[in-house]
This record gives sequence, structure tokens and C-alpha cells, in this order.
Amino acid sequence: MLYDFRSFVNPGYYAFGKGSFNHLGELIDRRKENDKSWTVFMVDDFFKGKELEERLPKTDKDLVIWIDTTDEPKTSLVNKYRDEILEYRDILPSVVVGIGGGTTMDYAKATGLMVTNPGDSADYQGLDLIKNKGIYTICVPTISGTGAEVSMTAVLSGPEKKLGIKCDYTIPDEVVFDPELLATVPADQRFYTGMDCYIHNVESLNGTWINSLGRAFAEKSSELCVEVFSDTDTPRIESDEKMMVASLLGGNSVTYSQVGVCHALSYGLSHVLGIHHGVGNCIVFEKLEEYYPEGVKEFKKMQEIQKVEIPQGVVAGCTDEQLDLMVETSWALEHMWNNAFGPDWKNHISKEKIRELLLRM
Repeated sequence: MLYDFRSFVNPGYYAFGKGSFNHLGELIDRRKENDKSWTVFMVDDFFKGKELEERLPKTDKDLVIWIDTTDEPKTSLVNKYRDEILEYRDILPSVVVGIGGGTTMDYAKATGLMVTNPGDSADYQGLDLIKNKGIYTICVPTISGTGAEVSMTAVLSGPEKKLGIKCDYTIPDEVVFDPELLATVPADQRFYTGMDCYIHNVESLNGTWINSLGRAFAEKSSELCVEVFSDTDTPRIESDEKMMVASLLGGNSVTYSQVGVCHALSYGLSHVLGIHHGVGNCIVFEKLEEYYPEGVKEFKKMQEIQKVEIPQGVVAGCTDEQLDLMVETSWALEHMWNNAFGPDWKNHISKEKIRELLLRM
């Protein structure tokens, strides 16, 4: 059962299908108020100098911010991008477009909010702390799995914690799903990100907050994930289209439920070691048979079929101080533990157990 009542929102508009990206300029033009209107494009720097850069529907007024996705999204960089936008012109942009994976889309979502909300983005890490609606935001995923394109959270690492800016305003206003944009994703990264989707479905379905709507989203999303990563014969474009649907449904599932043990531990790894979210979840999940036995079994089957290696021993060289910080970061994610075990979650997990689990990674 959900811990409280909430009336949820989704992106207001979707465009789905091959070639949808070609119409991005039309979608932006609909949001322009006058001939002074301008757009911010926040784009994964993987595409700098490549064909996609030439396809951006930008004008001389517009600003392109290239996003380095080496590290997880940081509050400090959200603040930097916000300042860059505010200094660029004397009027606010009409649209912010995020083109890339979860990192880039979370930057776009968070930066669009910080343009209209004062202070440090770290002050807004939490639930419903944003007071003002942000700039109209369009997300264009170029990899699928995180669900960032439809989620109400922009996950950020701040000076003290890794925690999302989470509220109705964080939901993108519009999403463009074009499976042709996924063609450049390497096989291992495609697996890690697709498994992020699969894993949060498993956590939702095995959690205490799930309801019938969340279950329907998660079950179909999981089915599609298994189809994509258990089949090596289907043409890539068809599999990528399925994965886009799985990500959309999985993102909605988490809205109506919550993640659990894997994500809580993965946040600790990511915050301290900077491990990317998708691969971090895979590192953790394969060690969690005692919590998700069937899910881990299916995960390992898909891993074997895809011939993807999961990094091992990532915690081996950590200091006691680093381990302590991982434990505290994971322990602080009460909503995840609550979903995993219920309101009496402290009777089921301890800091000592979290440390023991992390030492398996």
C-alpha cells in the first residue's frame, strides 16, 4: 500500500516512433512566445561533432550545453548550468531540451527547475521542495532503461547525499521517443541501462507499496525487458523500440510504487565511488539472491545470453571511512527500505547488514 495519498502526473505530450526526432523543431516552435524566444539544448557530449549535432533544430539565439556524462549528475553542475543560462540572455528561455541518457535528462529536468527557483539545487534534494514550475522541458532519450524521461525525480549527488529532486514539476512536459537514436549505444551500456529498468520492476513487484496500476506497468515492462535481452535474433531497431516502451512503463511503475534494496545499496556505491547508476545496480543486484531470488536468476540468464561482464571487487580497496559513508548514504534512503520491508523496516535491515552486503560487491 502507498504510504500516503497522491495524485500523480505524467508528461503532457508524447511523440513515439522512428523519425520522431525530425519533428523536434516543430515541437519547440509551438512553445515560443514571440520572435525573441530561445531554446537551451542540453546534449550528451558523445554526440558532439556527430550527425545528431547537425540535426539539432537550433537558431542563432539558442544555447547548446554539452553534458559530460562521465560522472553521475551533481548539484554543483546543475547550479553552474543554471547560472550559464541566466547569464546568456536577458530573458528566460522558452524551452529546455535534454537529449541523451538518464544523466543528461536529469540535468535538463533539474536545471529547468533551478532557472525559476532560487538558491542551491542541493537545498531541493527531497520530496516536494520545489515551489515554482520550471521552464518547459522536452526530453529525448538516446538510451533506454532509467525511466528518467517519464519520472518525477532528477537524481543528483550533492555535497552530503545522493537524492533526487522529486515533485510533480520534475516531470518533463514532453517526450520524443525515436528508437533510431539508440543505434549508437554499445552492447554493455545497453545491457546495464536496460537492467536498471528490469531491476526497479523487480523491486516494485516485490515491494510493499505496489498497487494494481503499478503492478500492471511493472509486469509488462519486465516482460519486454526479458524479450529484448533473451532474444539475439530480432533486428536491433525492433528491440530498441521495445526497450523504449519498457523504460516508459517501468518509469511509471516506480511512480506508483518504489524501488528497494538494490537501489538503496547502489546509491551508496554511486555516491562514494562515482559508479554509474545502471552498472551500479547490476553490481549490486547479482549479489541479492536472498531478497530477489527469481529476479536474480532471470537477470543472470540475460547476462549470459548478452555476454556482458559485471565488474567485481569494486569495494575491495575502500577505506573504512568510505564504507561508513556508503552505509550511511544507503541507510538514509528510508523510503526504499520502507517499500522493501514495510514500516518496520529497521527490524529487517541494519547498518551492519548493509555493510556486509556492500563488502560482497
